[in-house]
Amino acid sequence: MTGGAARPAPGLLPTSTAGSLPKPSWLAEPETLWPAWRLEGDALREGKQDALRITIEEQDRAGIDIVSDGEQTRQHFVTTFIEHLSGVDFAARETVRIRNRYDASVPTVTGPVRREKPVFVEDAAFLRAQTDRPLKWALPGPMTMIDTLSDRYYGSREKLAWEFAAILNEEARELQAAGVDIVQFDEPSFNVFFGEVKDWGVAALERAAEGLEIETAVHVCYGYGIKANTDWKATLGQEWRQYEAIFPLIQQSSIDIVSLECQHSHVPMDLIELIRGKKVMLGAIDVASETIESPDEVAETLRKALAFVDADKLIPSTNCGMAPLTREVARGKLGALSAGAELVRRELA
Repeated sequence: MTGGAARPAPGLLPTSTAGSLPKPSWLAEPETLWPAWRLEGDALREGKQDALRITIEEQDRAGIDIVSDGEQTRQHFVTTFIEHLSGVDFAARETVRIRNRYDASVPTVTGPVRREKPVFVEDAAFLRAQTDRPLKWALPGPMTMIDTLSDRYYGSREKLAWEFAAILNEEARELQAAGVDIVQFDEPSFNVFFGEVKDWGVAALERAAEGLEIETAVHVCYGYGIKANTDWKATLGQEWRQYEAIFPLIQQSSIDIVSLECQHSHVPMDLIELIRGKKVMLGAIDVASETIESPDEVAETLRKALAFVDADKLIPSTNCGMAPLTREVARGKLGALSAGAELVRRELA
């Protein structure tokens, strides 16, 4: 399979995943967000490619229509991209508050940030050769990147975000050339910094997607199923209305697809109406629980969503990434996602 070959278009309710999938235990420490690699040098490079082959095979077996790399070659969805940039010192670490939720030791911006060479393009080209299914590739969004760093150079979150947006655009254009069909920007920070989203966040996101001819997506969730995030969710009350502040802004943007958390959350389903006209990647799988959903549970979530999004614009997906879960649980959840989507497809037919 090459990037220039024709690929079959997915049918109604094409399934996908929002982010990461568990890595093989021989490649990296399992069930953790910053896994230590268990290989080095050429063996690590070969192991990552083997993991990419495996993740495509497992998504194929589960019936996932729009496949991804499952972040098999990355330790973290943000920092792995940042560590390839100049101007960021990983030895000069500082503790910062991540998304106003938890403290973490992060690298420091000490000079002009630059992308000296492609980050994921080689991996994307390799993966493109393994499958003829539509391929989605996730990149961190500008706002989430600046929220995962300490800045001692720019002195302005907005100015640094615009620098990152230009860098992301360079990477996204090369991913497009490598045969990627959808570029997704992960912006969980959009659910926290509403003022910045309005003032410059959406504009910076559009800059990251500028000039792309393939589809673009933005993923806005409530985070991985880690304690810091589940504790925060417990404070949000019976209705989680964060999307109400940002969906009207995204609806007016140039972004094609909106990826959101839904399953087992307290997000009012009718908020999806605020992004009417966009494609909706609906999180119908809970990544904060090891309980595997039944196909009927998935189908019921999709049925409810269809009151607010046209069937030809609905993409059943996961709430977020599944790196902290076991591979067995992740496989089960992907299978349930596909089976639930098939139930609804039959009903619509």
